[in-house]
Amino acid sequence: MAKVLVLYYSSYGHIEAMAQAVAEGATSVGATVDIKRVPETAPQEVVEAAHFKTDYVHPECDPMELPNYDAIIIGVPTRFGNMASQMQAFWDRTGPLWAKGALVGKVGGAFTSSASQHGGNETTLISVIKTLLHHGLMAVGLPYAFAGQMKMDEIVGGTPYGASTMANGDGSRMPSQTELDGARFQGRHIAEIAAKITA
Repeated sequence: MAKVLVLYYSSYGHIEAMAQAVAEGATSVGATVDIKRVPETAPQEVVEAAHFKTDYVHPECDPMELPNYDAIIIGVPTRFGNMASQMQAFWDRTGPLWAKGALVGKVGGAFTSSASQHGGNETTLISVIKTLLHHGLMAVGLPYAFAGQMKMDEIVGGTPYGASTMANGDGSRMPSQTELDGARFQGRHIAEIAAKITA
């Protein structure tokens, strides 16, 4: 049975909702799943002025906990085509793990959100995947076996690099059923691969 960490940062709850769906997918194939978040690094006055979500449901993760998992699935919104600084700051603290290869051979993946259809989802996912590869994880995306990402009759996220959603510029659009299904598919897919590797 694989042990999976869904690690996320969410300013307004979109990624948090996706994280829950990813965890449901992983749990559906017997994985033990923890959902944790990275610390908020924005100043309190910025958090308040921007009305960030502060009613946290999940505990903060310490970087030194990462070796305890067989798979790590990262959820983070895009910031100018890169992962949000809160998530980058978390991974910037993992140097000691990198130095001893503590994450080599584990399975990883990513999911994201942006304000618009062309708001940097794919480059953000790649920015996460690059970090995973530097640590020696095997990156797993959202294969086209999840056909929902190819829909043309509705606005829908999803890329071969990972699940995604679009929040709209004012944050009013929450993940659609198709996007949540994509997140569940990716969570299940990663957990299944991790289980094979750890068997």
